[in-house]
Amino acid sequence: LPPPPLPLPKISPPPVPSSAPSFGGPVTLNVGGTLYSTTLETLTRFPDSMLGAMFRAGTPIPPNLSPQGGGHYFIDRDGKAFRHILNFLRLGRLDLPRGYGETALLRAEADFYQIQPLLDALRDLEASRGTPVPTAALLHADVDASPRLVHFSARRGPHHYELSSVQVDTFRANIFCTDPECLGAMRARFGVASEDRAEGGPHFRLEWAPCPAELPEVEYRRLGLQPLWTGGPGELREVVGTPGFLEEVLRVALEHSFRLDSVFPDPEDLLNSRSLRFVRH
Repeated sequence: LPPPPLPLPKISPPPVPSSAPSFGGPVTLNVGGTLYSTTLETLTRFPDSMLGAMFRAGTPIPPNLSPQGGGHYFIDRDGKAFRHILNFLRLGRLDLPRGYGETALLRAEADFYQIQPLLDALRDLEASRGTPVPTAALLHADVDASPRLVHFSARRGPHHYELSSVQVDTFRANIFCTDPECLGAMRARFGVASEDRAEGGPHFRLEWAPCPAELPEVEYRRLGLQPLWTGGPGELREVVGTPGFLEEVLRVALEHSFRLDSVFPDPEDLLNSRSLRFVRH
């Protein structure tokens, strides 16, 4: 059976009830930290969309009160891309700046808000640019953490050694993707260039263990442990644990037009999950 659909985005309730906005009046949205002001007429331009359902007349949605006292609705999505979502709702047409290079992200946002006319407009735009329409694909990322207690001798003086212990968390991840281009981007994102950490076929595995501050570097190397890095030259960042790893997976998936399909075990705690499944239709 297919996994259950992901829940609609939560709109934070206020500490006290508030009257719902009326048609014709301004509505303020906080999208990923960026504020936008619009009207209910604009938000409900496409009634079958997620925004149309969220702000349909007669649907009570209490606003989250800002510290300044003004009511606004919070949606945990990309604030920069929402500018183009809102302009499409206002104008009824796609009007992007020249050289706009984030159509994959905008397509992912349009798919999240379920604005089918915008998805159609993006598809027409890509076809006019000669951009190949992404083919259907599946992406699956699993990650598991295994703590272990490591014992080592710590030198406290010229002839004084002390037995110490520290917990080391080892992470193992498996990435499966039927799109070779996306899989290659995943390898590049995590610096997988040699066959000792990459495998042929539609998947590859990673294993890493951040070095605890209490563990001497010589003991870390002796145990055969290694860190995991992400980013390009000059901006390398160490992947410390599960949230950092899954955040990078999400970025690459959205860049390649994938849509998050399921989260295991808890859909409410995405970055601490053990398994993410993405699809691209």
